[in-house]
This record gives sequence, C-alpha cells and structure tokens, in this order.
Amino acid sequence: MRQALIGGLNTRITGGTDGQGGGAGPVVILLHGFGAPGNDLVPLADVLTVPKGARFLFPEGPLSMSFGYGDARAWWLIDVARLEADRAAGRVRDLSGDVPRGLQSAREALETFLNQLPKLLSVDFNKTVIGGFSQGAMLTCDIAMRTAMPFAGLVQLSGTLLAQQDWRPAVSKRTGLPVFQSHGTLDQVLPYTMAERLRDELGKAGLAVEWHDFRGGHEIPETVLRRLSLFLMNALNKT
Repeated sequence: MRQALIGGLNTRITGGTDGQGGGAGPVVILLHGFGAPGNDLVPLADVLTVPKGARFLFPEGPLSMSFGYGDARAWWLIDVARLEADRAAGRVRDLSGDVPRGLQSAREALETFLNQLPKLLSVDFNKTVIGGFSQGAMLTCDIAMRTAMPFAGLVQLSGTLLAQQDWRPAVSKRTGLPVFQSHGTLDQVLPYTMAERLRDELGKAGLAVEWHDFRGGHEIPETVLRRLSLFLMNALNKT
C-alpha cells in the first residue's frame, strides 16, 4: 500500500499489479464515515473478492476532528446535538431534505479528486465502482447522481437519503446503474426506514438496486461483505 495526495485528499492505494495501485485493472473507491480514521475501510481490501488486478482507493475526509476524537476525519461536520435530541425523543432522523453546511465543500473536494485521479493512475471510470459507509455513502450517492462520470456501480453501506432535491433532477441519467445497498434493521444512527426510502427512490428512478438488510446496527457485518464481493465481481466483470 502507498499514500498519495490526489486533488488535495490524502489517499491510501492498494492492489493492482504491485500492491500499490499499479496496472490498469478496475478500481474500487471507498469513503469512510463521519468520525472514522482515514484508514478505517482499508482492511476491506483484504477481505473483498474482486477481479484480478483490481485497485482499491481510500480517500480521507478533508476535515480533521483531532480536537477530541483522536485520529478522526469527516467529510462535513454534523449537528451532534440534533442527533442526540432526535435519538432521545425517538424521532426518525430524516435528512432527505437537508443540505448540511459543508456538503458543497465536500462535493467539490470529491469532484476534484475524481478529476485529478487519471493524472496519477490509469483509470477507466466505466470500470470503477464508487461508494462508502455512512457519511461516505451519502457523499458518493450525491456525487453519482450529480456528475456524468460513467461509474460501473455504486455502493451504499449504512447510508441514508440526503439532499434529495439537489440530485433528483438528474437522477434519470443513471438508469440501470447497479447499486449495492445494505443497512441494519437496528441502526440507531441512520434509521432503517430512511434507508428503505433511499432504496425506493433509486429504484423508482430506474437504478438496479441490490438490497441487503441485516439484524444489526451501524456496521458492516461479514454477511454483507460476502454479498458485496459478488456485487463487485459482477459489476467490474461486465465492463
């Protein structure tokens, strides 16, 4: 594995012909969630089954939360007080219409990353799956709906419906895009019901959503990883 600065984002790169992203194999880009270290999802590269020569990229959120969260990163800051209040009151956390302060900066950071990526690696976006966990899932869903890059697939691990009004006008251009979505029925951070709404909205727009729920919380269990491996093999072998 190696690290590189791509479009301003510190990125961990592994796989390929040399274990450091070499070659021209397909690419899997995964973004970590809020409050996680930049290397949080890196171990997935060792447990997911992907086509031979595939490369994994793990960009790191631009915001440091070292003021109390250790080596924690974020794509944008969240209203923790609102989260706790909703949880205490038993309210469903509905972010479908929210445009968080900092989301636009996160969008620009990821778009710059994607635009600069081909200058560092041999990348064909037709052979690239993008996705993430929690906040990383939200950002990649937003980007996939709003950009014209021809991704091979989208991965949504414990994500939710966010800023829907911003990408709804362009979602039809993603008709047929394979989507892997998983969510725990006991998730207390991002409610299961809102994940179902995301699934349904993407499905109504014509995306090919592969849905996997599990009895658990805000996590990525082994059963999901096994199914995600099958999804990645199918999505990246079709291109």
